[in-house]
Amino acid sequence: GAARVELQRGNTDLAIAKLEQMGCTFEIGKDTMTIHPAQTLRHVDIITQEYPAFPTDMQAQFMALALRAKGASTIEERLFENRFMHVSELQRLGAEIKLSGHTATVIGPCELAGADVMATDLRASSALVLAGMAAEGTTNVHRIYHLDRGYENLEQKLRALGATIDRLKE
Repeated sequence: GAARVELQRGNTDLAIAKLEQMGCTFEIGKDTMTIHPAQTLRHVDIITQEYPAFPTDMQAQFMALALRAKGASTIEERLFENRFMHVSELQRLGAEIKLSGHTATVIGPCELAGADVMATDLRASSALVLAGMAAEGTTNVHRIYHLDRGYENLEQKLRALGATIDRLKE
């Protein structure tokens, strides 16, 4: 099915362009955007840089998406050291990701299996939630206080899109 989301302020052009390269299609209205999934998700190459280039804040989420894409996706992080801390946690789910300096190569599609993973920051936590939803079995994301700093009622929003997701007390 298609996901309907509210547009937020900021530059979405490059993220949309990358999703289009991956095979997604869009209907963009005045205040809404409908994203139609790709028939076959294709690999993508991303380089994060200062605005107006691809935003580093979307890097982890696109890495999670690349886990389901066919082929080798590369993500080069040019802005921040330690922005790949989520890689080891994604690997716990079965992700095939190779790191070389500031570049991660994701070999997809990956067969993901649920596991216990730990969020290291806001962006990593959202990537782990996305990958966990794509994994077979149950994924428990620990330290979700990182998630709560940037996402309001994420579980309810994902449930509205059909996800099976619960917040548990640790």
